[in-house]
Amino acid sequence: MSLAKEPIFSCSGIQLALGGRKILSGVSLSANAGQITGIIGPNGAGKTSLFEVLSGRIKQDSGQVKLEGRDVSSLSIQQRLRAGIGRTYQSPVVPNGLSVDQVLRAARKAFLPMLSYHRAEWAANMLRFRVSGKTIAGSLDTLDRRKLLMTCLLMRRPKVLLLDEPASGLIEAELEELDQIIRLLTLELKICILLVEHRLELVDSVADEVIVLDLGKRIASGSPKTVFEHPDVQAAYFEAS
Repeated sequence: MSLAKEPIFSCSGIQLALGGRKILSGVSLSANAGQITGIIGPNGAGKTSLFEVLSGRIKQDSGQVKLEGRDVSSLSIQQRLRAGIGRTYQSPVVPNGLSVDQVLRAARKAFLPMLSYHRAEWAANMLRFRVSGKTIAGSLDTLDRRKLLMTCLLMRRPKVLLLDEPASGLIEAELEELDQIIRLLTLELKICILLVEHRLELVDSVADEVIVLDLGKRIASGSPKTVFEHPDVQAAYFEAS
C-alpha cells in the first residue's frame, strides 16, 4: 500500500490575535506542487493576516507552518525566502529611483548564492517582463511593477509563491495576461501558488481549490464552482460585499 504524498506546503491550527482582537482562529490548509489555491473572503476575513503568518512577517500565537514536511514556524521572513517561500503584496512598491537593471542586480546579490545575470533574464522571460533595463522602476505601470517584483522572487526558484491580490489595479487585458503567467508558473515550474484575490473571475479561472475565510475562520473549501455556490459563502462573502 502506497503512502499519501505529503503536501509541499501546509499550515495547521493557526491562531493569531492582534491588539486583543482575534484575527485567525484555527486556520489550516495544505497545497501541493503545481497547485493553485485561491483564498477568498470579505474584507476583514483574515486573508492578508494569514499571508503575514505564512511568510513569517508576523509570528502566530499557536499553530504550525510546514514546507516540504519541515516545520518552518520559527523561521523569519528572510529565512523562509531562502527556504523557498516567496511573497508579493497588495501594493507593488518598487524602488522608484532605481532602474530595472539596478533592482534586478540588487535582487541577484541580496543573499548567497549570488545569481548570474542570465538567471534574472530567464525569470523575466518567464514572466513576460520585457522592458528596457534602463527604465526607471518608478515609471512602470502596475502590471510591470508586479512583474518586476515577481522576477526578483522567481530568479531564486521558489517552491511556494504567496500572491496577495496580484490583479488589483489591472484592466481586463492585463488580467488575462496575469492568468496565463500564473498557469505557466504552475505547469512548467511546478510552483505551489496561494492566491488571495478579490477578482473572483481570476480565482474561478485558475484555482484548483478555493478556501473561504470569514472572521478569521475557514468556512468552506472545494472547487471554485462548489465554493461559490455554497450558502455560507453566499451569506458571508457576496452579501457582505
